[in-house]
Amino acid sequence: MIRRRKTRIIYVGRVPIGGKNPVVVQSMTKTDTRNVRATANQIRTLEKAGCEIIRIAVPDMQAAKALGGIRKAAAIPVIADIHFDWRLALEAIRQGVDGLRINPGNIGAKWKVAEVVSASADHGVPIRIGVNAGSLSKKLLEKYGHPTPEALVASAAEHIDILERLNFNSIKVSLKASNVPTTVDAYRLFSKRFSYPLHIGISEAGPSFTGMIKSSVGLGILLSEGIGDTIRVSLSANPVEEVRVAYEILKALGVRAKGANIISCPTCGRCEIDIRGLASKVERTLKDIDRPVTVAVMGCVVNGPGEAREADVGIAGGKGIGILFKKGKVIKTVKEKDLFDALLDEIGK
Repeated sequence: MIRRRKTRIIYVGRVPIGGKNPVVVQSMTKTDTRNVRATANQIRTLEKAGCEIIRIAVPDMQAAKALGGIRKAAAIPVIADIHFDWRLALEAIRQGVDGLRINPGNIGAKWKVAEVVSASADHGVPIRIGVNAGSLSKKLLEKYGHPTPEALVASAAEHIDILERLNFNSIKVSLKASNVPTTVDAYRLFSKRFSYPLHIGISEAGPSFTGMIKSSVGLGILLSEGIGDTIRVSLSANPVEEVRVAYEILKALGVRAKGANIISCPTCGRCEIDIRGLASKVERTLKDIDRPVTVAVMGCVVNGPGEAREADVGIAGGKGIGILFKKGKVIKTVKEKDLFDALLDEIGK
């Protein structure tokens, strides 16, 4: 059983982050923020997929002013992602966002930071300090030579110090790199020094296949060590895919249970039915269900029920026929052409 690292609790809107609360899945819109309708539509699609917090890029004042309409259309908390310009942060707060992602050391004079912090405190808006390997200060790069885990943690510590000196501690932190070992070690080091909740992810993980591998390895290591309070899988793909992969990572570790957990054999010379096609069809059909259910799709009648005895329901193939089983016990024999329908009927029960 994974023991979660103890962290402070903050709230992003009504969603509690940290402590013993569930690891929260978030994503980021990939629309033009200035297009309120397109952005709101994408958020609704992500909500349906299970996204629990959404981050939105705010590149200019027009985008900042669009946040009010977007926020009204969203059923989940909205975080404004802002770089450098404190005025965008103030406008985002006025528009009703639930959180900011902004690095206080990058927005200029102390009075600008103080204004943002004051407005955040007044409106109950937490701040995520987002440290990225690609945007470390020249001072830290000169000291450490390149984006080492120590450099990432030092950057986070500098930003935290700025906020704490202003008596602000509704803080969440991320320390991301595209390199998996660097990212993992940075989070480990940070966790030994601070108790602020952590948003975990692998930055610029890549397109679907590569990004899934990097994210699964990196985030899997961190989550298995109890590190991580919110999670985003960063893919050059549809953001719905980010949410689906995030939940699969959480399910694989037993951290959260949502939707179908598909067990299927890799097939071998004993397999006499199209198990790959059948497994893919089952996965596509069940991808949008919310309730947790473990479904097995096995290619061999001899081993199927035994190897997948913990599955809630499953099927195993033979030559032209197969069996339907539940919790390892065979329910009935079914013709191959009826296996898929019989499985869905049993899941429906």
